[in-house]
Amino acid sequence: MTIRTESVSLEDARRVVAPGEVKADEIGSPSNIAVVNVGGNLVAHIRMDAAWIGSVDISISKALTSRAFDISTADLAANAGPGEQFFGINVSNNGRVMIFAGGVPLRHGDRIVGAVGVSGGSGEQDQAVAEAAAAAL
Repeated sequence: MTIRTESVSLEDARRVVAPGEVKADEIGSPSNIAVVNVGGNLVAHIRMDAAWIGSVDISISKALTSRAFDISTADLAANAGPGEQFFGINVSNNGRVMIFAGGVPLRHGDRIVGAVGVSGGSGEQDQAVAEAAAAAL
């Protein structure tokens, strides 16, 4: 028996990052954009000029979170507040779980093959850049 796993390649990651960068420029939000593969491992990252240095790790963690739970970080955040089903999830995985907008799973057909994470602006800006990036795949 052969088990085949689909995952984003470096070429795929470059195709994802480019439109994200264009969207970030368009909305005036210098961003860090990270792409992880199906295993949650970093494939590509860019830090646009003037993007916050502190957001490098956040963008990577948003991508990892989105892939680890196969959900956008915005949707995860909606269920992670006090009294919600995922309250406290942000302290799991050695604190790497990000529960604010900007992480989006990458899909090939009906399969999740990785994720993109964006950080550098407001949640709305990060989500817009991540969605533009994910749409390229």
